[in-house]
Amino acid sequence: MKPLKIILILGFLTLGLNPIFSQRAINTHHFETSKLYLFELQDGTQFIGNFLSRDSLNIVISSLSIPKVEIPIGRIKHFEEVNPKNIRNGEYWFPNPNATRYLFAPSAFTLKKGEGYYQNTYLFLNSLNVGITDHISIGGGIEFLSTFSSLSEGSFQAVVFITPKIGFQVAEKVHIGAGLLYASIPDMLATERSGVGVAYGMGTYGTQEHNLTVGLGWGFIEKEFSSKPFVVISGMTRTGRKTALVTENWFVPADPYVGIISYGIRFFGEKLTVDLALINNRDIAEEFIIGIPYVDFVVKF
Repeated sequence: MKPLKIILILGFLTLGLNPIFSQRAINTHHFETSKLYLFELQDGTQFIGNFLSRDSLNIVISSLSIPKVEIPIGRIKHFEEVNPKNIRNGEYWFPNPNATRYLFAPSAFTLKKGEGYYQNTYLFLNSLNVGITDHISIGGGIEFLSTFSSLSEGSFQAVVFITPKIGFQVAEKVHIGAGLLYASIPDMLATERSGVGVAYGMGTYGTQEHNLTVGLGWGFIEKEFSSKPFVVISGMTRTGRKTALVTENWFVPADPYVGIISYGIRFFGEKLTVDLALINNRDIAEEFIIGIPYVDFVVKF
């Protein structure tokens, strides 16, 4: 449980210190008149525009609809530079808030330092990931079914896992990364625990709006690795300001490989995404033609 506690503490510290870091960043940041910025206030109000000037109390911008707007520095919760490509027909398309992951499998995109997200799958699988640097993140989680069932019997025998990851951009539209999923699982008698997981590497081509990822992963139980890798091919494409199509497809080593495909739609806001998808293969389709429903949501911070 120690890795999970560390991850939770890092997450809460990041949430608590974020406003302080934002104020310090504003005071030291060099704004440029040629660039477009987004300013979010403590009450959630947002302003987007070109920087004009600043003094000790206010930042002045020219917004998309108002020639001159004074923003009190003390009320600014967050600010960031905006890519002009995100302004479409006079409307701001916020960046994809969940570019580092498809449904379950990751992309090679990384969280920035201090960024993080909480993910919940099927209500029972919970995880938290935090960017330690711009290239390294660490995460972990807990599965609630085993937690509640063991607690009802007077013990704590939860399935817990950690997910460190590293990634780099190597070309304009090419990212590579590697990581580990390690889970600690109690046996049927709850007397011992086993370590299982996947060590993986992947490459992502495209932008955070439209991309394709191919990954290879070697599963292991304790210290024994599989001789053949998992193959994962995933992709997403943004279809609107608040929607995207997502697919994630696993090819599991067997004799021969067994395929598991998924397809669905992602709905998102600036800090929240919800995935509604279907998981399918030949065997599943015999019972459920369209596949098994998959649901998750992600909250970014």
